[in-house]
Amino acid sequence: MPNPYITPELFAFLRELKANNDRDWFALNKKRYEKHVKEPLLDLIADFSPLLADISPHFLAIPKASGGSFFRIHRDVRFSDNKDPYKTHAAIQFRHSSAKDVHAPGYYLHIEPGNVFVGLGIWQPENPVLNQIRSAILEDGGRWQKVRDAAVSSGLELKGDSLKRPPLGVDANHDLVIDLKRKDFMAVAEFEQDVALRPDFLPLLAETWKAGSPFMQFISNAIKVSF
Repeated sequence: MPNPYITPELFAFLRELKANNDRDWFALNKKRYEKHVKEPLLDLIADFSPLLADISPHFLAIPKASGGSFFRIHRDVRFSDNKDPYKTHAAIQFRHSSAKDVHAPGYYLHIEPGNVFVGLGIWQPENPVLNQIRSAILEDGGRWQKVRDAAVSSGLELKGDSLKRPPLGVDANHDLVIDLKRKDFMAVAEFEQDVALRPDFLPLLAETWKAGSPFMQFISNAIKVSF
């Protein structure tokens, strides 16, 4: 059995970073970050590539610290009231090959002390893309219900923001109004922190994401990208 990619040292670093979120502390602890967070997760990304290809050949595992599947630790504070310079979680996203940014179909891994989860789908898409998904649901509600319910039965939960009112042209009494009001189409599975420490965490990720393949295929078909 291979050594785990995610270790107690990773969680210890993130806990301490949360308590010391400043550039001086990070500079003193940068080697810890690289050894216990960045380098192991870049290895995870590289080693997950064949498992990802088995789920879909159209999503990419790019083991790069910048411009790849790994999210950088630095926060963009330009438009935020929170001026903490660093994120207190680590994250990975395997995006669709056609993606230009995070607002595209993808598989997401979030690692934070006490908060480990995986997701699949699309987060905060632009309105034209969102409208494509809603149109696909309206055109084939039966298929949508089937893939949605299959995702839930596999242990995934649909999460994200929703409109307060139905979108324009949708009856408030429509059978699928709850789904048509969604602004995010993300299916999420939460894990206990100890699960992330297991040496078989990669196969578990693959199993979870593969169970959501019909859901991801529906989203991909709706927005006219290959799955």
